[in-house]
Amino acid sequence: MKRIIAPSFLAADFLNLGKEVEMVNNSAGEWLHMDIMDGHFVPNLSFGIPILEHIRKATKKICDVHLMITAPEKYIEAFAKAGADNLTIHIEASPNLHRSIQHIHSLNMKAGVALNPHTPIDFLQDIIEDIDIVLLMSVNPGFGGQTFIEHTLIKIKQLSQLIHDKGLHTLIEIDGGISLHNAKAVFDAGANVLVAGTSVFKAKNPQQAIIDLLNA
Repeated sequence: MKRIIAPSFLAADFLNLGKEVEMVNNSAGEWLHMDIMDGHFVPNLSFGIPILEHIRKATKKICDVHLMITAPEKYIEAFAKAGADNLTIHIEASPNLHRSIQHIHSLNMKAGVALNPHTPIDFLQDIIEDIDIVLLMSVNPGFGGQTFIEHTLIKIKQLSQLIHDKGLHTLIEIDGGISLHNAKAVFDAGANVLVAGTSVFKAKNPQQAIIDLLNA
């Protein structure tokens, strides 16, 4: 089964962003994960389109953009122009989800749907065949450095079964509280992509930390 580590730039040193991107460029991490927060859908502000534009110029790796914002449909084209390869929007913030997924695909991006910890897997039944990625939040969204919610392992297994039953190849991405203590259990439950912020960027050797997570 495909394993991918996506270092989360929410935990990066923004005074040395170029060096942080270069570190990931030379690592086993295949995706660069960027959490975009608006202070409304989640109780925090992060970074926006200009940061993505600069990171895009500095890397050939997959720019994995996670919109934790209200009305994400308004910004799909802007993030496509800024260089997103994957664009993930929240099911809780998207009243016209199918239309938004179509729009993302029309701009040659992979489309992802994110679920907050309280949102059941069943909510994906009518959209799963149209998307490339499901991102399960394993913490309450808004802040880095939180503790992994153990119930997420059950949700991963439920989602993996749904994908299997429909004969799909949808990637399962997990975001929040990922560390060496739980990476193996998360992969074993059926996840393909682990978003890792603190456990990578705060490690003494971030590149080795990525390898250790991949081999957990």
